Amino acid sequence: MGTRAAANTGELFTNRDLRNMIIPLLLEQLLIMLVGIADTLIISYAGEAAVSGVALVNQFNTIFIYIFTALAGGGAVVISQYIGRGENDLACVSASQLLMFSALFSAAMGAAVLLGRRAIFGLLFGQVEPDVMDACMTYSRILAFSYPAIAIYNAGAAVYRSMGRTNVTMYISFAANVINVSGNLIGVFLLHAGVAGVAYPSLIAHCFSAVTVTVLCFRGKRPVHYRLRSIFAWDANMLKNILRIAIPNSAENGVFQLVKVALTSIVALFGTSQIAANGVAQTLWSLSASASNSMGTAYITVIGRCMGAGDTDAADFYFKKLTKWTILISTAWNAVSFAITPIVCALSALEPETQHLVLILVLIHNVFNAFVFPFSGGFSNGLRAAGDVKYTMYVTIFSTIVGRLALSYLFCIVFDWQVIGVALAMCCDWVIRAVLFIHRQRLGKWKNFKVI
Repeated sequence: MGTRAAANTGELFTNRDLRNMIIPLLLEQLLIMLVGIADTLIISYAGEAAVSGVALVNQFNTIFIYIFTALAGGGAVVISQYIGRGENDLACVSASQLLMFSALFSAAMGAAVLLGRRAIFGLLFGQVEPDVMDACMTYSRILAFSYPAIAIYNAGAAVYRSMGRTNVTMYISFAANVINVSGNLIGVFLLHAGVAGVAYPSLIAHCFSAVTVTVLCFRGKRPVHYRLRSIFAWDANMLKNILRIAIPNSAENGVFQLVKVALTSIVALFGTSQIAANGVAQTLWSLSASASNSMGTAYITVIGRCMGAGDTDAADFYFKKLTKWTILISTAWNAVSFAITPIVCALSALEPETQHLVLILVLIHNVFNAFVFPFSGGFSNGLRAAGDVKYTMYVTIFSTIVGRLALSYLFCIVFDWQVIGVALAMCCDWVIRAVLFIHRQRLGKWKNFKVI
């Protein structure tokens, strides 16, 4: 890297700036994942049917959560680039339009799930036992009401993260998680409400987060904030900029999660023990992947601002720097998360055979998650932040279908490896994406894209 690039990067983000941005992101993800583990442990005392039902619905709900996250990610790219260009007024307009569209879209999705959930889950998970299906119906009915709150929170979080104020979302997450865990304990152990005992606290926590971040985003003291007149106006050009990033990202995330739901349908054929092990492992996998996912948000803010400022040398410099940090953090994080897996299993009410299977699944996942996932996960957000969204979409869809879906069928059904086959196919998916994304970044074509 030349002298000019080094000087520019020093002006844009110091190591202290990056640490102040990344540490809250890591802590927020850790809090979210710990609550997920707490949910799993608490619901396990309501029986394996409840664990299985919650696991199946969470796989389905993640489709919409990923779509809402992709929409917020599109807004974050646009906002970050406007900040990098020094056009805070347009950044405020884009933030307001993001809120408006997120609220309308998520409300429509929630209504669709409420009306069609019985047919949807009957199609996807029709082979599960009746008590598992009952748990699915109860859990999905309550959580569908949280869709608008999730999308609105993500929109507000995108505003603060684009400004580098990640500590704000960390504090909100902490408060919401206290509400969630406290509610879970009351719902399951005091009220004996079963699945509903963990669903309602989640709904309340999501609503709290959405209201809090929205109120904060209306404060005009920040460089970027909501404006009421921009929320109730339809700015087609601004929405086009946001959706140009969000739609390809939503498409790849949607296909990715649909494949995961299809794989969950395959896992449902292997019995309650395998379903429960997969559900607990999914929670621990999410904890392990949270380091790279957190860094993905940092890529969007940092690379987005560099590209908004027109400094591609700085963007290239931070690409490499953030990647090194991601690998180091991810390796340590995955080692710790595997170390606590036996503790989580011991605290759960699962059968010994199920606990042993969870350990195997987490070990397979964490080895690849430490060294491969940083390139297939957070690394790709740097390309998206530059506007190279179609390439990432094509690669992700290809690797998801060819790597994850096709190989899962081969490993699970043909080789009869059952849920272990799902874990191995997932790792193959990451390898394919990592190779193609690294190649794309080195070619440098991402430097030529324009978002705003």
